[in-house]
Amino acid sequence: MIVSLRHYPRLLLCALLLCTAPAVAAAEAAVDAITQAVARPAVLRGSFTQEKQVAGFSNPLRSQGSFVVAREKGVIWTTTRPFPSELVVTADRILSRQRDGSTRVELDARQQPAMRSVNAIMFALMSGDVQALSSQFMVKASQQGSGWSLQLTPKSPMLAKAFQSLTLGGDRYVRSVEIVEANQDRTRIGFSALSETPAQLDASEADRFD
Repeated sequence: MIVSLRHYPRLLLCALLLCTAPAVAAAEAAVDAITQAVARPAVLRGSFTQEKQVAGFSNPLRSQGSFVVAREKGVIWTTTRPFPSELVVTADRILSRQRDGSTRVELDARQQPAMRSVNAIMFALMSGDVQALSSQFMVKASQQGSGWSLQLTPKSPMLAKAFQSLTLGGDRYVRSVEIVEANQDRTRIGFSALSETPAQLDASEADRFD
């Protein structure tokens, strides 16, 4: 997913203390405009490139692959390079699938109920759900033509222990995400080849959510 799996335990701790709050008043007009501009298809597919710069290291870690966001199901995040792997994120669990086809449940909502809150944030990032994001982050929004950007700063002190900021950019879709962690590690993700068709999951995609 957008955040490396090794960060989920920390995010789960943060989610325990998250509370819903209204969007920042100064940003409401811009947030509403961006909310209306961003598409919310039932299924969105595309490709991604990801670059993670770890503080203290000169060379970034790069990966690429494809994804499927299904509004009623979750996210399939398939890495093809440098090492094939897959994460399937739903409201109930995170499932990892390795190169040899083996699968493993990394987190289960029956054991970690707070995971639902964490996954909701991750899904909101992928789908551009601005209102959902503004309930957890202070929002600085800007628009230029058909493009827009959102800079998100955590409201919760505990969430701030994981993130310094998140920045989203896009138009009809989210095109880029930059995550700056509290330790200054920085992840940049670009999305391309986005498509809303076919509007339903195919048999293989549906099976991967089960």
